[in-house]
Amino acid sequence: MRFGFWLPVFGGWLRNVEDEQMETSWNYVKRLAQRSEQIGYDLALIAELFLNDIKGKDAPSLDALTTTAALAAVTEHLELMVAVRPTFHRPAIFAKQAANIANISNGRLSLNVVSSWWREEAEKYGIEYEQHDDRYARMEEWVKVVTSMWDQDNVNFEGKYYSASDTILQPKPVVRPPIYAGGESEAGKNLIARVCDGYVMHGDNPEVIAKRIADVKERREKLGLAPMTFGVAGYSIVRSTEQEVKKEIERITNVNASAVGYDNYQQWLSGTQLEKRVSLEDYSVSNRGLRTGLAGTPAQLADRIGEFERAGVDFFLLQSSPQIEEMERFAEAVIR
Repeated sequence: MRFGFWLPVFGGWLRNVEDEQMETSWNYVKRLAQRSEQIGYDLALIAELFLNDIKGKDAPSLDALTTTAALAAVTEHLELMVAVRPTFHRPAIFAKQAANIANISNGRLSLNVVSSWWREEAEKYGIEYEQHDDRYARMEEWVKVVTSMWDQDNVNFEGKYYSASDTILQPKPVVRPPIYAGGESEAGKNLIARVCDGYVMHGDNPEVIAKRIADVKERREKLGLAPMTFGVAGYSIVRSTEQEVKKEIERITNVNASAVGYDNYQQWLSGTQLEKRVSLEDYSVSNRGLRTGLAGTPAQLADRIGEFERAGVDFFLLQSSPQIEEMERFAEAVIR
């Protein structure tokens, strides 16, 4: 099992806790990434939004691509999984930028391709906004252009959304970055099976995750393509006793529906096609992280992780708060 974490580019993960003691700054994320390597973490996911959907649209957030480039130069072992939204980046230009970051990191870059769901953000930044299935059609073209640029020169492409004419990219990435994506709709899962190397999922219990993995595996096998890797989001809480765990869960799920991120959350719900109804408690922690059940004593977490391994999970993408302190706890209790 590999253990990854979400880089706190939004200043935290709890929509109802105003100050999580996680500064939205380069200095904080640099310190976190470097420390994570020392204590055994394998990868970091750098999320991409131009507005802050956790703390509210007026709150600060770090840019994903430039932060990833900077981290490539100051880390040694971490896989750097940068989230990228096709409407934010022209694919031929992005392919050039990503190749450079891949080479700075000596082959540690990967992409998490994400469809754009936030209409207000798109309007504020002058970005195209499309309905659900149209986003996946755009994403497929985008991935085709990017990967073609990495694999060959003199690329020619003419699609509905993008074009490239006799385009050359040199130097190529020293290692071609793997491509991950997530989604629960039919359009999303079909696309992921066709064009991605890995499937990343919102948090849920091992039984649900096992069914999702089996579903996408079957779609992949029907296409005759190589096996994929599978990752799950989770919010981690490690304590010595169950009473301490319960106390912490109560603290972070004391939801205030008037919190500044609640309106953004409602926009996200209206623009997605999820398999399950999302509760207000799910709102309090992003990416349905509590559903994964990584809250408990060290022994309980070891058992839970074993359940996910048997379900076919290859890696976790963890959130915690305050992040450095909680990641230290998890590493000491679980990873080491």
